[in-house]
Amino acid sequence: MNEKKVWAEGFEASRPHLRSVAYRLLGSKAEAEDAVQETWLRLARAEPDAIENLRGWLTTVVARVCLDMLRARKTRREEPIGTDAETVASEDHAEHEAVLGDAVGVAMLIVLDKLAPAERVAFVLHDVFNLSFEDIAPIVRRSAAATRQLASRARRRVQGAPVTPEADRARQREIVGAFLAASRGGDFSALIAVLDPDVVLRADAAALAASAGRPESPALAPEVRGGDAVANVFKGRAAAARLAVIDGDVGLVFAPGGKPFVVFDFVIEEGRIVEIGLIADQQSIAALDLEF
Repeated sequence: MNEKKVWAEGFEASRPHLRSVAYRLLGSKAEAEDAVQETWLRLARAEPDAIENLRGWLTTVVARVCLDMLRARKTRREEPIGTDAETVASEDHAEHEAVLGDAVGVAMLIVLDKLAPAERVAFVLHDVFNLSFEDIAPIVRRSAAATRQLASRARRRVQGAPVTPEADRARQREIVGAFLAASRGGDFSALIAVLDPDVVLRADAAALAASAGRPESPALAPEVRGGDAVANVFKGRAAAARLAVIDGDVGLVFAPGGKPFVVFDFVIEEGRIVEIGLIADQQSIAALDLEF
């Protein structure tokens, strides 16, 4: 039996699972079927040595397809509310049992529709389908810690936490704004005040390359740990950065001429910055939901 035939059989066996994932992410049976069909087309184009775990690969691909569809929907300001929840649940009872007790239906979908696309994907894949944050992170193109933050905020909103998204974002804006002011002013003490002592700075390959081309700035490393070390990296920098909302979180963007060149992605816990991700890869930036 050739590999493509094995894949085809594996896809058919996984189709109910993929449909269930897509429906929970999109809230629309028709769109879920479209996402599953697109996943099949991508499987047909995949190289023979590109897949080790077929079910895991299919889950990742269908989630990425759904994330793109959610972002396109947000751009069009469309928020369809699924009215066919019971139909999908009855078709896939095993998956239905895994979904937060019996909280599948129109009421849950209304809440999910209010989440940012990446929040929804992180929450559904982790809390409903039990994927690890390490597995979800490449789908939303964030670190595992940032993905955990997305899911945590989504969970609070789904559970009706009293802290509103606006208040949460206002606090983020305050902290990121303080970081930006301290960085621009070269105020080491003020930077230390907003950074967790164990803060981690991670930079992608494109950010490292850009930094290497600017000898007047401190050299970046793929990973920098500790408040003092991270504060030294940013002291006197970020002068041209501006506040932005990145997949629902407040961050910074360096965007000369309005084109995002570097994204500063923050993870904030208990009022302090615990992780900063520098993203300069243009494909990764294009996949983010950015609002200046």
